[in-house]
Amino acid sequence: MIWYFLFFFLSGFCSVLYELVWLRLSMAQFGVTTAMVSIVLSVFMAGLGLGSWASGRWLRKPDGSFSALRRYALIELLIGISGIVVPYELVWGRHLLETSTLTSSLGFYAAAGLWVAGSLLPWCALMGATVPVAMGAIRQTLPTESSRSFSFLYMANVTGAVAGTVIPLFLIELLGFRGTVRIGACCNGLIAISAFALSRKSLRGSAAEPAAEVTQASSTSGDSSILALLFLSGLTSMAMEVVWVRCYTPYFGTVVYAFASILGIYLISTVLGSVFYRRWSRLKTHESPVVWALLGTFALLPLVAASPAIQMSRVPRLWLGVGPFTALLGFITPMLVDRFSRGNPSKAGTAYATNIVGCIVGPVLAGFGLLPFISERWALVVLTVPWLLVGLIPLLPGKTSSTLVRAAVCTSLALSLVLVGVGKDYEQKYPDRRVLRDYTATVIATGEDMDKELLVNGYGMTNLTPITKVMAHLPLALLDRAPQNALVICFGMGTTFRALHSWGIPVTAAELVPSVPRMFDYYHRWPEGARFPAIACRD
Repeated sequence: MIWYFLFFFLSGFCSVLYELVWLRLSMAQFGVTTAMVSIVLSVFMAGLGLGSWASGRWLRKPDGSFSALRRYALIELLIGISGIVVPYELVWGRHLLETSTLTSSLGFYAAAGLWVAGSLLPWCALMGATVPVAMGAIRQTLPTESSRSFSFLYMANVTGAVAGTVIPLFLIELLGFRGTVRIGACCNGLIAISAFALSRKSLRGSAAEPAAEVTQASSTSGDSSILALLFLSGLTSMAMEVVWVRCYTPYFGTVVYAFASILGIYLISTVLGSVFYRRWSRLKTHESPVVWALLGTFALLPLVAASPAIQMSRVPRLWLGVGPFTALLGFITPMLVDRFSRGNPSKAGTAYATNIVGCIVGPVLAGFGLLPFISERWALVVLTVPWLLVGLIPLLPGKTSSTLVRAAVCTSLALSLVLVGVGKDYEQKYPDRRVLRDYTATVIATGEDMDKELLVNGYGMTNLTPITKVMAHLPLALLDRAPQNALVICFGMGTTFRALHSWGIPVTAAELVPSVPRMFDYYHRWPEGARFPAIACRD
């Protein structure tokens, strides 16, 4: 099994490497925007789910003429080719769009999204296919390890992904984007060669009888409730990650640093949880019902860990808020897939694809369905409610739970209520405030007179100062002709925007966060008798 661990460690490393580089290359060709980030990440996750589901269905029809390990080697070789092909595909797409007649943002993003999807989806589908195919290889060559093969591959893959979040950043600095993806291609090629060599040494025929036993066990395993839990775990984990970014940005300074820190702790905790599951599953087959109640409680820890009322440095804040929940997810996700599939690659493909579908839905729900309308605190509560309901199951009439289990569940639920009551949003640090929310950020306007502040996701952006007036008047005063119009990059408090309007010329302001211009009247009053300009915010 050590070979499979090495294969999937390198495979996990390469997948994150490709994701990082493809994202950067796509933004370089089609624009550094939130929309492009969303398109690339959605395509990546959709490809993983599609590949897992399709390969699972493909493996329902066994083909003894070609070993599963050689199929896996071929897939890894094809994935390696993507490291060479994708950069050129994205460049070609840019050239095609430059020659098109598209004039609207919607049309441009639709065309760019279709091209990115066509360029990345087949390769991402191959990445998603590796898990079921490798499970089929283990089933053929090491049938005694088959029943828990998913959790083993999952653990190795996530461990490699941890390395993939760090090492490619240094490779990009040294080798550039194309040099970095070539390193990934070489790693995939090494996996393919090693897997093919290993397939030649594998004994055949001796695994037929044990494999049939695994098939019989898997035929009675799994039901819709397990798939529902896998979908829910994917949805809540990725949705909460979006909420966590907003919760912790005030402590890390920027969204980029907050996201990178959360991702690192998320992956490390997931590895720890999956390692613990591997050891636990050697001796036990059924978890305590208390686990599900604890999952709901741990999901609410960021309410306290990210609260401004708690004095704590930023790294312990992040570990306390994110670590326990993601570690427990690292335990239950491979447990559920193992339980559903029992080593059957086809069922594992279905289960893994279901989890990935939840991962796709989660960020959309959080970013567009929750955060524009409710605070981060209540968004976390809404996402936690399903787990609290699952945790209540041992208390239902007719359940033969022990007194100790019932007491533990009640204690966990009581602690959850305490966390909801004690937790505070970062905005509550400012008693005198106005708060607006949108899909991009939470914007806070606070302060009085010349001490007013503007905070985006809890991070101070600007304050009232005469310098921002000078930024408008000085350039216009030095022109050797009468000014015709003006453009402001970054609206801020609107001081520069207001000063430019005093010249009686049309003024356009470009701002990434839609809620920022809507705070204008908190900081300024338009001169008496003058017509207030219409501030049209177009997302």
